[in-house]
Amino acid sequence: MNTKFLELREKYKEIIYREFLIDEVDNDLVITFVFEIPGLTIFKPTISFSKDLIKNSFVNDELMKKIIFHIGMIELISYYKCCCPKKVVIEAGYLSDYDMSWFKKLFYNGLGEFLYKNNIEISEDDLFDFDIKGEEIILKDVFYQGYGNLIPVGGGKDSVVTLELLKEYKDDNMCFIINPKGANIECCYVAEYNDSDVVKIKRVIDKNLLDLNSQGFLNGHTPFSSIVAFISYLMAYLTNKKYIVLSNENSANEATVIGTKINHQYSKSYEFEKDFHEFTMKNYGIDIMYFSMLRPLKEIQIAMLFSKYTKYHKVFKSCNLGSKGSTWEWCCSCPKCLFVYIMLAAFLPKNEMVEMFSKDLFEEVSLEKDFIELIGEGETKPFECVGSISEVVYALNRIISKYEGKLPYLLNLYKEKYMRDENIDLNEMDSMHNVISEYLEILKENVLNYEK
Repeated sequence: MNTKFLELREKYKEIIYREFLIDEVDNDLVITFVFEIPGLTIFKPTISFSKDLIKNSFVNDELMKKIIFHIGMIELISYYKCCCPKKVVIEAGYLSDYDMSWFKKLFYNGLGEFLYKNNIEISEDDLFDFDIKGEEIILKDVFYQGYGNLIPVGGGKDSVVTLELLKEYKDDNMCFIINPKGANIECCYVAEYNDSDVVKIKRVIDKNLLDLNSQGFLNGHTPFSSIVAFISYLMAYLTNKKYIVLSNENSANEATVIGTKINHQYSKSYEFEKDFHEFTMKNYGIDIMYFSMLRPLKEIQIAMLFSKYTKYHKVFKSCNLGSKGSTWEWCCSCPKCLFVYIMLAAFLPKNEMVEMFSKDLFEEVSLEKDFIELIGEGETKPFECVGSISEVVYALNRIISKYEGKLPYLLNLYKEKYMRDENIDLNEMDSMHNVISEYLEILKENVLNYEK
């Protein structure tokens, strides 16, 4: 067990969600969440957006506040993890028994990678206890009738596929981006959306947390996609949208640590999608549906579809490390870059791949460890948003079968030492999804007609 974890939670016994504040600053709505770890610090992270985005003429203030309160519950995860107090005190609002159980599950599973990497062995029940001191927000006279789609765009191939699949609904679509930068906004422009069609959210992490991280307090992965879920729900409500259409694939359900429930992509999983839908219906009761358009597909099938969308090939980026720089570029040294390279190389020629990434990643000896983990020969899969082991193996077999000339380093390593059979039907779609029937037909048509 991590001794620092034990020391910190003994010294800092509680974290308090004090309040959330809604202010108008110029033409923006600025929401501030106030968290405190007594004896340590106060955190005040914010999200903000233009008031011009609000198209709903019947906004219910109490419903809006309830959704914002719950966004704060998700933001709290990032600040909780720095010392993992035994008690989480909620003064900003009220949680029912169902709500407490729901959020505790999200905290625990969403922090699964964090707990694993920090060598913290603890049960969900023992992670913390809630102490609810806030007042319940009572909803009355809520009217809502939405239309069209809000499509979160991350800048990678997956959300591009969703944009293209739903392009016939373009007049009723809006894109959704948290902290627009480089690839995510450029993909929207290439899809022929303009700034008025994009819901842009500015999210600012409190610098006090960054300071604590630099001092050696606990740090690690948090379930970012759950932030996307709750903020996109708020914005769907304010912009009158009926559907929040995600781009999370079936492969996101596979555990990162094989044989456990530890999943880097937990908040992209079908389990979270179902849980979130149930939570919103119980708490808000309005007709906004959150689902992933690509849930019936594997990553390899998404890559297959994306390979035809050539106008995006120079602007999309799926590298998280590269997104942290002043420009968003492929770093070409992380497992995410390698995974995307493998998926697309199964359908695109070598010269196009090298042009896209600026080098042949199969020649990068430094990526051998990541490669071994991607094919399932390491202790874990890479802690990144990557697809299943079986589809990586299938893709590599497909690449090698059509390769001309001498195999590059990683492909040769795989062929000589690890090659095995793996069959995937690229026309097969998983039945475990929440895609509405109208959109499912579009998905089927595109998958089945790929070669035509």
